[in-house]
Amino acid sequence: MAASMGRAVHKNAERWRWVLYVVLAIVGALLTFVGARAQQKATDDATFRKLVDNFCAAWSTGMREAPGKFYAKDSGLVFYDVAPFSYHGWKEFHDGVQKEFLDNASEIKLTAGKDLRVTRRGMIAWTIVPMHLMEKSKNGKTTEMDLRYTGIWEKRGASWVLVHDHLSAPTAEN
Repeated sequence: MAASMGRAVHKNAERWRWVLYVVLAIVGALLTFVGARAQQKATDDATFRKLVDNFCAAWSTGMREAPGKFYAKDSGLVFYDVAPFSYHGWKEFHDGVQKEFLDNASEIKLTAGKDLRVTRRGMIAWTIVPMHLMEKSKNGKTTEMDLRYTGIWEKRGASWVLVHDHLSAPTAEN
């Protein structure tokens, strides 16, 4: 009887050892997954911080061609701006921004705020960030405004390009 009881205890110990190994393997896999997600998030944050800062620098040149590398050129895309309401396709956006803003400006400075938010789902990402615009017109008048910016980015090849963006200014408070 003692021998059969010893075998039962030994079998029970083996089962618990096996369960412990499985639990440790699952915990290890979860920790690896969480670590990889955290690393991906940090990489995305750094990637899009650089993209958004370079995007602002390109617009700050005052040349409409400079920011072109950040945009997809598909004709069916829609871009929302402060004026006019929207542009349909890159060509309309390109030409409209030149007429509405760049032709009358002697200097433009667009700066992204520190509070950049990045959300990524595979090959699509969206960014939201407050921005500040300073525009000096050719007649010497300086305009400054705080803006809200949302960009929808798509990974095409090795590059992220904007397939939609939305720039708006808060209404003046009473």
